[in-house]
Amino acid sequence: MTTPPDQIEIFDRSLRRRRRDRAFAVYADHGFLRDHIVESLLDRLDTVTRTFTRALDLGCADGGLARALRARGMDVVAADAGFRFAAAAGGVQCDEDRLPFADASFDLVMSAGVLDQVNDLPGALALIRRILKPDGLFLGGFIGGGSLPLLRAALIAGDVAAGGAVGARIHPQVDLRGAADLLSRAGFALPVADGEPLDVRYGDALRLMSDLRGMAAGNLLRMQGIAPLSRTALGATLAAFAEKAGDDGRVTERFELLYLTGWAPAPSQPRPARRGSATRSLASELGRRDEPR
Repeated sequence: MTTPPDQIEIFDRSLRRRRRDRAFAVYADHGFLRDHIVESLLDRLDTVTRTFTRALDLGCADGGLARALRARGMDVVAADAGFRFAAAAGGVQCDEDRLPFADASFDLVMSAGVLDQVNDLPGALALIRRILKPDGLFLGGFIGGGSLPLLRAALIAGDVAAGGAVGARIHPQVDLRGAADLLSRAGFALPVADGEPLDVRYGDALRLMSDLRGMAAGNLLRMQGIAPLSRTALGATLAAFAEKAGDDGRVTERFELLYLTGWAPAPSQPRPARRGSATRSLASELGRRDEPR
């Protein structure tokens, strides 16, 4: 499925692929955030009583999630937008909103840490639903809106100090309410979106930026008209970030993690009662509860 010609791409696809390939060699030193998301997704999967046989690990990175699913007895296909990640996992290179899989190919799709970097997230979710078999499960987790508030403020301060244009140096992210709406729009049954804050302490902004690059989570916006950080802007950014340090000299930065759960529709799933089918009114029941006993 290709992107319609009239759709504006806010993320640079080729830049994203290059950055994922660049992160391949150092990912083990910086992939803690995805590791946390994977663990949370597996915890959610373990609460589901049904058995899954064929799964897709979408955005496989180092392959940790795929290995965990295989250990649970599943046939797993790994996929990643980065060639090196996909090749190392013996998987498929593809963008999440351009999936090459046939409809109803999997009974489980899991995605950790990548859906915030997709140009067409509604389209990606719709494709995920399509490649799921009826009553198949989707579990996804990624960095959500409201993340990195201190780094965002420090970058703005850096641009202002350098006298240049204030650039969008962290790409936009989906908030919790928007994520729930997207699941419903994509046609998932029983959609659930929930969030989890994760605080990480840093000695300086350079280490935080290094982690973002190392986990391939840096800014992917098409930076038209926005110059890279100058030395002056970088120095002011580092200073502004350091001002938020506690007594131990470390800054507590926050990641807002979003988790999505949805099922491909199936006739066997529970459905809300038909409107007007109730045999008793809410008012009468409330009246009964108010009666003295």
